Amino acid sequence: MSDTAKRSILAGLRWTSLRLRLLIVFALVALTAAVSASGIAYWLNREAVLTRTQDTALGDFRRQMQNRAASLPLEPTADDLRDAAEQMAHSGPGYHVLLIGSHDGKPVTGSSDLDSFTKADVPASLQKQVNKKQPLTSANTFEYHLFWQRTTLGNTPYLVAGTKIIGGGPAGYMLKSLDQEREDLSSLAWSLGIATALALVGSALLAQAAATTVLRPVQRLGDAARKLGEGKLDTRLVVSGTDELADLSHTFNKAASSLEKKVADMSAREESSRRFVADMSHELRTPLTAITAVAEVLEDEADSLDPMIAPAVHLVVSETRRLNDLVENLMEVTRFDAGTARLVLDTVDVADQVTACIDARAWLDAVDLDAERGIMVRLDPRRLDVILANLIGNALKHGGSPVRVSVRTDEDDLVIEVRDHGPGIPEEVLPHVFDRFYKASASRPRSDGSGLGLSIAVENAHIHGGDITASNLPDGEGAVFVLRLPRDAEGLTGAPGSDDPDRDEKDGSQ
Repeated sequence: MSDTAKRSILAGLRWTSLRLRLLIVFALVALTAAVSASGIAYWLNREAVLTRTQDTALGDFRRQMQNRAASLPLEPTADDLRDAAEQMAHSGPGYHVLLIGSHDGKPVTGSSDLDSFTKADVPASLQKQVNKKQPLTSANTFEYHLFWQRTTLGNTPYLVAGTKIIGGGPAGYMLKSLDQEREDLSSLAWSLGIATALALVGSALLAQAAATTVLRPVQRLGDAARKLGEGKLDTRLVVSGTDELADLSHTFNKAASSLEKKVADMSAREESSRRFVADMSHELRTPLTAITAVAEVLEDEADSLDPMIAPAVHLVVSETRRLNDLVENLMEVTRFDAGTARLVLDTVDVADQVTACIDARAWLDAVDLDAERGIMVRLDPRRLDVILANLIGNALKHGGSPVRVSVRTDEDDLVIEVRDHGPGIPEEVLPHVFDRFYKASASRPRSDGSGLGLSIAVENAHIHGGDITASNLPDGEGAVFVLRLPRDAEGLTGAPGSDDPDRDEKDGSQ
């Protein structure tokens, strides 16, 4: 699977991805719309079904009470009430009837089905309303009214209604089952639920299609920006359409073209500058060699010269050596900038290497070395010597003796600490100690060193795959530089051999 496909899958799975957010938004909108529409449709259908059933049953019950119950004697017998109730139930739209009257001062009842409908099934509140005589007014010309309510008996919904014959006739009650209506409404609810689920599925498909339409150009733009960040400045987008995404692609292509041109111009200027420094340094070496030879002769004869001339001779010799170091350091810097610096690895004993570096520069009396013999590493001895010379020389120059150099190992790393006992490094200077030509004070335009020593040291550490850090010890006890290198830099070396024919041993002083 390609990296692009993996990134696409991972992007689709992230909770913060635009694709997932589009899916969620579409799903929520569809769910809200579907639930709202289904709820309204269910409520309207429920009221319509129940109202139609209720009106039909109540209207027929009212007519039956007027036609049959009103024709009963004032004191009907139980048989009279039962016959009338059966006739009313058989001619009605599927409900049971209960008639309650009085015979010889005793209450009598008649039901169309004693097993299904008795007086106990009629709510007490409904019986009270049915038997209550209403006051006659201009707006109300009847003493008794028809009342109804919905109730549940044995988990089955029913419509219960009742009224009383005006003038002393019996009271009648109706019990209508709403179980069929409940089943119809349940079927409707299932249908609406299925419709809602289908709406969600459809919204997910629409969201996926919309996300694909929108995100594919965005993904291409992201891939192009990633390639651009990786240095592929010729990356361009294929523009299609006239929408906002097409305008964005046009803008990206223009920005990429402008960036490519500017980077090319900067690279050309940088290459020209490096070539100029390298050529200048190379051309200076020949006259400097001759000048150095003459200066050394003058130095040897300085004691025999006129006392007025001797100081000038010493100054010329000193500045010649300083200029020679500067040229050598500039050539080293140009090799790092051009990427031509290479490692020439050898297996060395670190203690011997540090001792040789200190001894070659006559620092044995000023340096306290803490290094066990037998720590073998594989690195470039010349570059390690340059690093140590710069770190120890810097400590002696700015921190003063004694300088303590300690060598230890940390798993697969070699760690060398160079500590002085001077005033430390000012906090504002610490971030810049490895910058080229950086001076801690603008009032010191000239110094004994070239200002390149520490920068060359850190570049040599980097080419080994290591690093150098600088910090101050607590309570102003001095500064410490920590060099960390891999014990085996075999995987970092380029082609075997020296950097170039000019690779001469240098003391690396600043």
